[in-house]
Amino acid sequence: MLNFKQKLNKITTIMFDVDGVMTDGKVLVMESGEMVRNMNSKDGYAIHLAVQKKFRIAIISGGNNNAVKNALARTGVTDVFLNQHDKLACYLDYLKIHNLKDEEVLFMGDDLPDHEIMSRVGLAVCPKDAATDIKEICQYISDKNGGEGCVRDIIEQVLRVQSKWEIVKW
Repeated sequence: MLNFKQKLNKITTIMFDVDGVMTDGKVLVMESGEMVRNMNSKDGYAIHLAVQKKFRIAIISGGNNNAVKNALARTGVTDVFLNQHDKLACYLDYLKIHNLKDEEVLFMGDDLPDHEIMSRVGLAVCPKDAATDIKEICQYISDKNGGEGCVRDIIEQVLRVQSKWEIVKW
């Protein structure tokens, strides 16, 4: 059985849920009906660096917020799948399209809709404040909460283990 650091070496694709992972899970509902989320700029920098280093970054979310998609586009992420009510089907399609194996994929999720994917991937990780059922299947639990740097935490670990962490210009 491979240990955590050995598994990090095999990762080529890093996937994330949005609400509760890239955000703190809170949604501010404006009078207009618009829902506003808060994202961490340090997470954005790490995502940008991973894209620059040719990692596949994909987002699979049940939410449907174009502002999130636009924010991720600024970091270089193009594989953003919103409004996914069958996340596993989306994940399996992605693997097939990119000719990937489960062992090459890391997924960070925080709640029950992520459970099916996280039960399959090579490396399941979560924020510190994830649901108990998710924590139980994870090989790594960040010391950071969702929206508070957990994305940066795991990306930095992958890149450092693979000797790809460095300062780059935004």
